[in-house]
Amino acid sequence: MALGMIRNIFPLMRSGKVGHKISRSASSSSTGTVKPRICIVGAGPAGFYTAQYILKHLENSQIDIVEKLPVPFGLVRFGVAPDHPEVKNVINTFTKTAENPRVRFLGNLSLGKDFSLAELRERYHAVLLTYGAEQDNTLGIPNETLPNVLSAREFVAWYNGLPGFENLNPDLSGTSLTLLGQGNVAVDVARIVLSSVDDLKKTDITEYALEALSRSNIKTVHLVGRRGPLQAAFTIKELREMLKLTNCKTKWRVDDFHHVEESIPDLPRPRKRITELMVKSVTEQNATTAQIERSFRPIFFRSPINFIGQTKVEAVEYVVNKLVEGRAVATDQRETIPTELVCRSIGYRAISLDNHINFNEKKGCVNNAGGRVLKQTLTGSDQTIDDIEDKYETGLYASGWLATGPTGVILTTMNNSFGVADLVCRDFQNNVIKLNGSRAGIDPSGMPFVSWNGWKAIDAEEERRGSLQGKPREKLTCIKTMLEIALNAQTN
Repeated sequence: MALGMIRNIFPLMRSGKVGHKISRSASSSSTGTVKPRICIVGAGPAGFYTAQYILKHLENSQIDIVEKLPVPFGLVRFGVAPDHPEVKNVINTFTKTAENPRVRFLGNLSLGKDFSLAELRERYHAVLLTYGAEQDNTLGIPNETLPNVLSAREFVAWYNGLPGFENLNPDLSGTSLTLLGQGNVAVDVARIVLSSVDDLKKTDITEYALEALSRSNIKTVHLVGRRGPLQAAFTIKELREMLKLTNCKTKWRVDDFHHVEESIPDLPRPRKRITELMVKSVTEQNATTAQIERSFRPIFFRSPINFIGQTKVEAVEYVVNKLVEGRAVATDQRETIPTELVCRSIGYRAISLDNHINFNEKKGCVNNAGGRVLKQTLTGSDQTIDDIEDKYETGLYASGWLATGPTGVILTTMNNSFGVADLVCRDFQNNVIKLNGSRAGIDPSGMPFVSWNGWKAIDAEEERRGSLQGKPREKLTCIKTMLEIALNAQTN
């Protein structure tokens, strides 16, 4: 899934109007076996996993992977924390998929700008929408637009080099950061901010972020959640990393753990293990008397209701919650905690890139049933979706966060994408998608598109720049520079 960005394009390199970039001619008749032609919109994990499965299970299929950035891999490149390089190893598998002769990568091309959904459906037998969720959920509370109230997504995009976020310049001059939300993304931000810059120098974090973090005054990070320790959304791996962080002490509120220990025997194994680790850390937190410069402070049972400040945030006011059947219910109690920088981490939403996509604005995802996109206008019984026979847009699918909402980890996306890809294969094999003529696919001539060879040139340049600094790579963030490198490689 790619995140939001400012997209700079060479104006002189485009020829013709958007509407003329894809021929609208009818599909040509096949003189031999018609090959299934499939377009995947989005070159993140969902797109690559879907392509991987289809290549293996649908004979002779031809796949175009279209990506709005000049570079592939989506959240693996721009979302995974720089100090988690092992998670990025999946790029090796994605690369094998992209280099399959039946696959074509077309970077720097956007649905809704360079072509419409109708044009894609005309040029392919099947279209899969896998472009992810790139918009933040908001809290809708007073002063949320203060300049130092950011989203964790923006902060991650900044240190991971997503084009359009290189000038975010988060204010790190204060001594405290508050993260609202307790998922792994929030913990990633906490860990990066509290980590030693010497450790980060060995990663692919952007040089401008490294320089800013070296000047950071932040010493305390609060991680605030609306429910209790038994409902914490972070995983045990991320918690262990925080507990082991050099020159940083985790400080829990003991009152948050009333009756938690007695619940442990009845918990399912994953929740049991992480709860045991938290309880152990609580009991040991006063054991050391050493002066430690930085602190990580998880806080439970709090929901923000107001950002206090005039020109910048100075504190967050919270309502104190109690749990009722696992739900956070507000009480009459309030608490105000000073802070100088806030990052929301309360989830993402997808956006609709074309009016012909059946999109659920409330949920922030495509209306689909198991990956098959539902028609915008349904006829027949209004009782349940199962009563409607002709309910799917033939040959149109969605997978990943665009289809499911932003849930789970990369493995979750893999399982979802394999399942949707299996539907695609079965729809071809059962003649639900009729191969009644060949499809030409996108003709990118006249567009400043980036081929796989163009990406490889960008990749090589990033690795070269990184090697000069003792890093795996130094990511390029300027679209214009990327295009210069890619198009030079493609024309030579």
